[in-house]
Amino acid sequence: MIRKTLTTEDTEDTEVKTCLLVHEVQTDVSLRVLRVLCGSFFFAGAVALVPVAASAQPTRLAILQAEDRRAATLNDLAILRSGARSGDPQTAQIGVRALGRLERPSLIPDIVPALRHPLPEVRAEAANAIGQAAQGWKKEKPPTAAAMDAVVAPLVARLNVEADAGVRAAICETIGRLPYTTAAQVETAERTLVDVAARSLSIDDRLGIAQGLEALVRLQRTLRAPSDEAIALLRQFAGRSNDGATGARVRRLSLEALITASATTANVRRAASRDPDAQMRRLAMRAAATMPPPEADGDLLKIGLADPSPLVRMEALRGLQTVAATRDAACTAAAAATADPETQVALFALDQLAPCRDAPDAIARLVSTVNDLSNAGAPRSWHRAAHALVALATADAGRAAAALPQFTGSRIWQLRMYAARAAATLKNRDVLVALAKDDDDNVREAAVEGLRKIAGHDADEIYIAELARPGNQIVRVAALALDGTPQKDQAVAALKMAWQRLVAESRDNSHDARDAIAKTLASLGIAPAAGRGPTSVGPGSDRGRTLLKNLRTSHNDLTAEDLRRLAAPRARVTIRGAGTFELALFTMQAPATVLRFVHLAESGYYNGLTFHRIVPNFVIQGGSPGANEYIGDVTFMRDEVGLWPHVRGAVGISTRGRDTGDAQIFVDLIDNPRLDHEYTVFAQVLNGMDVVDQVLEGDVIDKIEIVIGQ
Repeated sequence: MIRKTLTTEDTEDTEVKTCLLVHEVQTDVSLRVLRVLCGSFFFAGAVALVPVAASAQPTRLAILQAEDRRAATLNDLAILRSGARSGDPQTAQIGVRALGRLERPSLIPDIVPALRHPLPEVRAEAANAIGQAAQGWKKEKPPTAAAMDAVVAPLVARLNVEADAGVRAAICETIGRLPYTTAAQVETAERTLVDVAARSLSIDDRLGIAQGLEALVRLQRTLRAPSDEAIALLRQFAGRSNDGATGARVRRLSLEALITASATTANVRRAASRDPDAQMRRLAMRAAATMPPPEADGDLLKIGLADPSPLVRMEALRGLQTVAATRDAACTAAAAATADPETQVALFALDQLAPCRDAPDAIARLVSTVNDLSNAGAPRSWHRAAHALVALATADAGRAAAALPQFTGSRIWQLRMYAARAAATLKNRDVLVALAKDDDDNVREAAVEGLRKIAGHDADEIYIAELARPGNQIVRVAALALDGTPQKDQAVAALKMAWQRLVAESRDNSHDARDAIAKTLASLGIAPAAGRGPTSVGPGSDRGRTLLKNLRTSHNDLTAEDLRRLAAPRARVTIRGAGTFELALFTMQAPATVLRFVHLAESGYYNGLTFHRIVPNFVIQGGSPGANEYIGDVTFMRDEVGLWPHVRGAVGISTRGRDTGDAQIFVDLIDNPRLDHEYTVFAQVLNGMDVVDQVLEGDVIDKIEIVIGQ
């Protein structure tokens, strides 16, 4: 364990200092994870910087480069295997991790020996790598019972003799997330985790068990419901409130699992609603709303409306609208919450007013907000009217239709985009046709989505014309709208032309548009150009390997010089009109991702881009030159999923399938365990999380500064 008394004042080494800063800020992350994140700095309760021999660095670099190529050749695979067997601890750790990230179950036997490595950092990495390698079975033929037993057996054997709590925790988490195929396998996994809990436990043990059970319940509930014993253990963990910050995370994971299993009790929910941790109180609101009648607890949700945390107030509003017995009260509460001092809560409340067609106060609040565009042209001021218009389109179609023209004629493209969404609800074809000719492709996309729903193939001429637009997002939605079109000849000609243009541009991030074109052509009995059709882009596919081979361009090659320079960098993100937040970048865990991010930031790539996607109580996402999910940096980056969890403030790379990151980033607003081991985490917010919470849709990234050696 890391000495609790150590602080950033005790070292001048920048990487050790950054690790300690992360620990000071994010103390609910397991010390085991911090230890692995920071490399081989922390051993046996003491802090020691392990010297790196000059001859070892090329070996480590070769491993990282082979991983970056996804071990496309036998030579690359030999490099990774050799690294995993290295006598140098950090080299072994990197090699083991790389083998797991390939997600090839056939490599698990190469990883298993590292479970017996002398150092706990490597053993923890091995446990995680086994879990990651096993994910390849989801894309391949499911494992036989014997194959799964061969994976579980060494994990359980190590668990039974392991002296380090952090390693035991890593094994428990892996046992919970393996891709089981039978109820008997799930029962055995659960039994293993429950048996561990019967021993004398450290906080790391409890965290690992909670992670394992949460994953097991979430991923395997259709195979087997959790046993009464597992439920009792989760309730015990959820109610244990004297374990500090890490204990709060144990409680959250346990309550998440209970909610998934529909196994909370009134006592558990009430205790969670009084928890000092805001995320626990948020989960209490979710639990109150998701229990089946008569267990759903409207009174508890009403209490949540007055909670000091915006996370809780938003979840309470959502829950009131979900529970049938409180829907009338939900409209009253949402109308009042439109005046909430937190803008995100007010916007969320406006959204919740959409079903309130029989609530005069709610309608009046929407109408007054829609008609107040006096400040809409000011920075960060258009959101209330836009959200109110879309809600009003459902709540009172007549009044929404009357207000629509002032939005369709706005010079703010986001207001026109929201107008298209409202017009789709209103089934106003004329407005949608007009907005389908907008100068902004995001507005066009929303208009075509609306036409696709209300006009179908009657608007095929519009969809065909949209295929000539430059934006990937509009090409994608237009292609999908032409699926099964009766105007086959015209559509096929336009689809093929769009296909050829996108192929000629050779931009990896147009793959969603190309996929949509290929799908529609297939529905019309036509294949794209032979050998050029987009297929799966996962790391194990032919196309994935081809793409990754082509990605090795100068701006994202891993070099020893860059890795030394970026040993412990930070990033300072300035949001126009909102403030600044600072990130610790995890070069040890995600070197290729950090390198790409740093190079783009230093080149000014992110300056002037926006956060285009805001999902309350989930994530904020930004960094797209087109202000949408389908346009990013030209070439894909590979995933580097690791041990750092998607806790509140974690920073990840947005993808749509393995190794499809295009440098768009997201920040977790809450703990999101379902994202763990699926999306790369390359940074953690060190300070300024209050600024992250205030980011609104369309907020501009003024600049991202990389800070090195401070």
